[in-house]
Parts: sequence; structure tokens; C-alpha cells
Amino acid sequence: MKLKQISVIGLGYIGLPTAAVLAKNGYSVSGVDLDEHIVSTINDGKIHIVEPDLDKLVSSVVSSGHLKAYSEVQPSDVYMICVPTPFHIGNAIPEPNIDFVLEATQAIIPLLKIGDMVILESTSPVGTTEKVGNLINETGFSKDDIKIAYCPERVLPGKIVTELIENDRVIGGISPLSSKSVAKFYRTFVSGNVIESDSKTAEMCKLVENSFRDVNIAFANELSILCDKEGINVWNLIKLANRHPRVNILQPGTGVGGHCIAVDPWFIVSKDRENSKLIKMARKINNNKTDWVINKITSKANELAEVLNRKPTIICLGVSFKADIDDLRESPALGVVNSLLDKNFHVEVVEPNIEKHPNFKLVKLEEVLDNADLFVILVKHRQFNEQLIQKKLMEKNVMDFCGALI
Repeated sequence: MKLKQISVIGLGYIGLPTAAVLAKNGYSVSGVDLDEHIVSTINDGKIHIVEPDLDKLVSSVVSSGHLKAYSEVQPSDVYMICVPTPFHIGNAIPEPNIDFVLEATQAIIPLLKIGDMVILESTSPVGTTEKVGNLINETGFSKDDIKIAYCPERVLPGKIVTELIENDRVIGGISPLSSKSVAKFYRTFVSGNVIESDSKTAEMCKLVENSFRDVNIAFANELSILCDKEGINVWNLIKLANRHPRVNILQPGTGVGGHCIAVDPWFIVSKDRENSKLIKMARKINNNKTDWVINKITSKANELAEVLNRKPTIICLGVSFKADIDDLRESPALGVVNSLLDKNFHVEVVEPNIEKHPNFKLVKLEEVLDNADLFVILVKHRQFNEQLIQKKLMEKNVMDFCGALI
């Protein structure tokens, strides 16, 4: 059976680029999202997120008729679930909430026919794909009537369109036939290797990849605190240590944010608290680094207040979760800004990747370079690396938590 029609459910940072890439490859793609603003924006050939090259791609495939957005799932041959998997609120150990995944599955079921594919791309705890399969098979389908698999994304914000195509992909089917069939589909638009596995292994693979990075960032963040206490420049130390042929220490920062590294490790911890001690500790270290940054800024601001006989004006540089993107999800820098505001400091924010924010005033760096009392660099945006800007900043009261001035 030739696959022609694809529904991508959830048009966020992964779903929309995936839908656009599929449309570019000649598929007829129905994008699905409950947010009517997102639906209308896409159907106008525009995008609601910041991602290099995505705007031109979406405009092209919408104009060609290969991509159209809807608020309800459309009959298709392939259904790709790219919805959020948030946490249950209020638990001591964050536990993943797969309600959106199960709701998307229920919406798909009335449209299914023998030979269709259902692919889960949402980051999910181990066993979720099997739950999707059970819901489908309970409606009367026999084994392998519907090919069901998990395929985790592993893309970097800022390079999503390229990495969706070029990165290797792991296909975890609930049966060998599902793995084989879904892998064949992915090979029609992915130039990287497409490796067949089983659903549980693929689910765990996604979680492990980001937990590995979280643990390594935790080492760098803990190192930065140790070095600060000893009066050692951590950035220079890491450069020296990394000259060892088998050492590659990552860069410390304000903490860890984003929809993957700050989130996925909890999926493992919540599943097996007894045997995930290192992963849990890394999460705590990275969360505590943000608290440490807040305390350092507060202490410095209070010192300046005594000298100035007033509360200082603090300019925070960057609030996205990583450099050169607009994504604020789980952003430690945003947490720092909100905490300073809660302490009633006068805070203004320089964030070149967003136009406005409801909680604080956005300013341009050149407008405040000569007037602010304290500059706090929280995110290493390329705009802060310009030589003239750096020269002026180094003449000011500046706290650099991400190595922007090295």
C-alpha cells in the first residue's frame, strides 16, 4: 500500500518542522493542533515559533498545497503523534503525564483502517507505545493490522529542519513488522541511518540520551561553584583540563532548561527511584545551580544598594533556555529574572529573540549600556559576543554566568 496522506498531531517545535519536511518530500500532510491561532497562522503560510529556515519552508509547502492545518484529525495513512507530555503538578518527584498522547490516540482510532501506521514521537516514559497499541487493538484490530512504533526526535533547536533529515533515527515497533514498516517510511525523508529496534528500547534511548547530557552538565555546573569559592576562573580551567586527550568537560551555565534535558531524566527517575540515584542527583545539582546564581546576584545587588543608597538597576541578558533561540520552556534564566522581580529589584531584560513578555520590560542593550548599575549575562546569545559590546560590558559591573566574555 502506497502511503500518501499523513496527519501530524501537535504543531509545536517538533510537529511543525516534521510536517513541513514531510510536505517538502511530496506527501500530503494535515497538521493538527487544538490552538486555532496556530492553525490559522500556518494556513497563512507563517509560523508561530522561531526556527531558522522553517518560515520559508512552511510558506513554500502551504503555497504548494502539500501542507494544511486543521483543528481536528483528518483521515490519513500515517498518524504521527507529536503532542506535549508535561508533568503532573505538585509531586515531589515529577511524573510524566501522557494524557495528551492517549487523547490523540483516541481521536485517531475512529479513522483507522488496516495498513495504517501510528507513530509516537512525543517524549514518553517506557511502556507508553505499548499503551497506545493496546488502546488501538482493543477496538478490534488484529496484531499488525496497524503498524505502531515509537521514534524519538533528537534535534537541536536552531538546527531542527536540518537535523530532522540528517540525524540517525531509532524506530521502536511493538512488533518486528511494525519496526520494519515504519523504518521504511522514515527512510523516504531521512538521510541519516534509520535503525530498527523495539518500542521500550527506543523510548529508553530518548531518555538516556538527554540524561547523559544532564549528568555531564551537572559536573560542569558543580565545578563552577567549586571554582568560584576558590577564586579560580572555571572557563580557563576547563580549557586546560580539556587538553587531556580523554577529557571533554562541558560548559557550565545558569542551569539547565528546555523541553528535553531538563525534563527527560525525571521520566527515568519517576519509573525507578531506587536505581536512578545519579540521574536524580544530576537533576538536583542543575536545579540548584539556578538558585546559586540567584543568590550571587542578590548578594551583589545588595552590596551595590549600600553604595548607591538605592536599589540598583539590574539588566539581565538573555532569558531563553539556550543561545540564539526564542524558546523559554524550563528556562533557568527566566527563573532567575522572575526571582529577582519577586525580590522587588528593578530589573530590565535584553532578549533579542522575543518581542515582548508579560512579566518584565524588554530593552535593547545599546539603550542601557551607559545607565544600568549591574549587568547579568545569563544566556550566551551571539549579540553579546560582539567585540564592541564586550568591551563596554567589561567596563561595567558585570556578572557572567555563561562564559560570554571569555
